[in-house]
Amino acid sequence: MSKLKVTQIKSTVGRPHPHRRVIAALGLRHHQMTVIHEDTPTIRGMLQKVRHLVRVEEVK
Repeated sequence: MSKLKVTQIKSTVGRPHPHRRVIAALGLRHHQMTVIHEDTPTIRGMLQKVRHLVRVEEVK
């Protein structure tokens, strides 16, 4: 299974509470932090909700 590298590129200050919770659930605690996740439909759905706050790259 492939992996996704997720980097938070924008702050959650002033964003709706659900967006903040999705960012926290992804394991992103601060601006410019990067995490690696398995490419699953659940993670893809979470990334779709906050696509304007994160950058996603596929890791081989």
